[in-house]
Amino acid sequence: MHRRHTHHQKPYSPKKVVKPISFMFMGEAQSVFVIGDFNDWDPGAHPMKQGVDGAWRVEIPIAHGHHHYLLIVDGKPMLDPRALGIARNESGEKVSLLGVS
Repeated sequence: MHRRHTHHQKPYSPKKVVKPISFMFMGEAQSVFVIGDFNDWDPGAHPMKQGVDGAWRVEIPIAHGHHHYLLIVDGKPMLDPRALGIARNESGEKVSLLGVS
């Protein structure tokens, strides 16, 4: 799949629609991060914060479309049990699927 760069589009193009998407992880962990095609798979870009209820959460502005992502829990990549579904990346590895509309 080709990545289309959207730098030269008009500001109100529908492809520029960005929505705040909430991610949550329930479980014992020292650290949880969200990595995906929306942050160049950068493990430091979106650390999750643990709330008083024990759940880890983060809200990330993500553009319209389908996206691949993973959770990094204590340094280990894992699928998000709350994901829309499971897809495969270019390397054939399983990744979580997110749809933003």
